[in-house]
Amino acid sequence: MLSPSSQLYDDLCRRLAREIPAVVVSVNYRLAPEHRCPAPYEDGFDVLRFIDENPPANADLTRCFIVGDSDGGNIAHHVTARAGGHNFRSLQIRGVIPIQPYFGGEERTESEIQLEGAPLVSMKRTDWCWKAFLPEGSNRNHPAANVFWQNPSAMSGLSFPRSLVFMGGFDPLRDWQRRYCDGLETSGIEVERADYPDAMHFFYGFPELPESTQFLTRFRNFIYPQ
Repeated sequence: MLSPSSQLYDDLCRRLAREIPAVVVSVNYRLAPEHRCPAPYEDGFDVLRFIDENPPANADLTRCFIVGDSDGGNIAHHVTARAGGHNFRSLQIRGVIPIQPYFGGEERTESEIQLEGAPLVSMKRTDWCWKAFLPEGSNRNHPAANVFWQNPSAMSGLSFPRSLVFMGGFDPLRDWQRRYCDGLETSGIEVERADYPDAMHFFYGFPELPESTQFLTRFRNFIYPQ
């Protein structure tokens, strides 16, 4: 529904570039239902290869972080997993930051039930999104949605960087995000959890909220450890 040229994401990316600071590449990708999984993952990975082969003069490719919010958080995970098996010329992924990532499954979690009707995210909407995105004939336990359903340590042995996962207490996807963090830890991957009990989905897009300021601080400290 939104693209890098939308005002909402242009403002957010400019804010990140200014206050982290960092060179931010905002990526467009093919959308469902015309382009189903794994099209966005392929597009994200192609961007990494393009940057690696055409390095910008103003960026240090040895310190790259893959970031995505909501469905982009899902994409960030899968692109990073795919990149772990590729030998780049100079690009090095130092971390991945899924911001309230969009994961799911056939089960209805406590947060989905309790927070049904919350802004932006509802079971009806998420069900439609998964149906439009996942391969034909798949259900919500497909690995694109439910990464650790078949194997709680599915990421074990893979080259996957440390992660910072942002979550909000009033996000219906909260329980799936927490399970994702559990799966990373079970797989032996270093993960930091940034959980804001009073935050809704997309809280970081509202600069006037105190959690939005805390989000930036945590984001910056992950990239530039004290």
